[in-house]
Amino acid sequence: MKIVIVGTGYVGLVTGACFADIGVHVTCVDTDENKIEKLKQGILPIFENGLDELVDRNTKAGRLCFSTSLESCLSDAEIVFIAVGTPPDEDGSADLKYVLQVAKTVGANMQKYLLVVTKSTVPVGTAQKVKATIQKELTARNLSTTFDVASNPEFLKEGKAISDFMSPDRVVVGVESDRAKTLLSRLYKPFLLNNFRVLFMDIPSAEMSKYAANSMLATRISFMNEIANLCELMGADVDQVRAGIGSDTRIGNKFLYAGCGYGGSCFPKDVKALIKTADRNGYSMDVLKAVESVNERQKSVVFKKLLRHFEGNIKGKTIALWGLSFKPETDDMREATALVMIDHLLKAGATVRCYDPAAMEETKRLVGDSVFYSQDMYDAVLDADALLLLTEWKEFRLPAWGVIAKAMNQSVLFDGRNIYDKEELVAQGFTYYSIGKK
Repeated sequence: MKIVIVGTGYVGLVTGACFADIGVHVTCVDTDENKIEKLKQGILPIFENGLDELVDRNTKAGRLCFSTSLESCLSDAEIVFIAVGTPPDEDGSADLKYVLQVAKTVGANMQKYLLVVTKSTVPVGTAQKVKATIQKELTARNLSTTFDVASNPEFLKEGKAISDFMSPDRVVVGVESDRAKTLLSRLYKPFLLNNFRVLFMDIPSAEMSKYAANSMLATRISFMNEIANLCELMGADVDQVRAGIGSDTRIGNKFLYAGCGYGGSCFPKDVKALIKTADRNGYSMDVLKAVESVNERQKSVVFKKLLRHFEGNIKGKTIALWGLSFKPETDDMREATALVMIDHLLKAGATVRCYDPAAMEETKRLVGDSVFYSQDMYDAVLDADALLLLTEWKEFRLPAWGVIAKAMNQSVLFDGRNIYDKEELVAQGFTYYSIGKK
């Protein structure tokens, strides 16, 4: 089977490499000539555990190749996946211009039956827009070539994308014809053989599933952050509360960790897009509006604790940041709490020393030389008046606290992800702050 994946960002590249690894011949297409040239050289545009080896292995095997020309790939393809970006528009809704550009190119160049699948996260109704765009181009060419559209949203977690793709808890596929279902069943047969669930449904339901899933997870995070903030006021411990409610099988224990806000390429964007979709259809998603509001507020919680500790004035203070990416195991800085924190700190007159195992270059691209980029976690705390843990990378879990205390001006730690033991830190002479505890 030969497929084309348009877009070599996070979703497109992971999807292409993984499909190639199960024996499919994949061509990944992107209009960015520089990105394609680098991919041909084995230089990846994103950081994802194991992806470089996967791309290298399948490129050498001839199952994975890269191109800037979608037109030249259509004659041999059976399926075209659209995996381009859908960035938020000015009003927060998903911008579909790149998706529809691909559809237009397909319609203007296809010569035989194709199945066109939206892999990008798109609002309900997008597949029909893709279908109409393709049909318009075919009509203009006076061709009666048949085609199908389908929806196959991704549910990949950054940092664990390859394992998520290869061992999914479910694969959601929206179709409107038996031919499309048969073709996608053949593509996903290796997963069916391993008893993974491939859920076929109508296209609008598949499109909605992606937004509903991310919005539910975001809701759980914001809910627990609200509980954490109330715990502090009432003298309760959010970790004990989490254990108390997470043991309820109706609730479960996932995504119940309090912290300093969620970020990334999915949750913030998808919550906004679903809110706007509802608004356009005359319905107000009040719960999701609250989820979004709570999360924006939570990104400043650690900064407010820092200000209280220094009695409202951190001008001239040196603040160390551990963790910049929105989550561990990725260099993704989209909607990261660290960006909000850096902005707050610089406006308040502080000097910022930061360290992240993967996201230093991306941070520098976004904020320039306004902060000091440290060589490692110990370099970051040199002469610091306070240390802020924002991303829970594994290498931050068991540091040499004695070394850190000697390197800092003041032994003050703000644990934005609740990964440390308060008693241990206090015994080491630290003043310790966390989220949702006394």
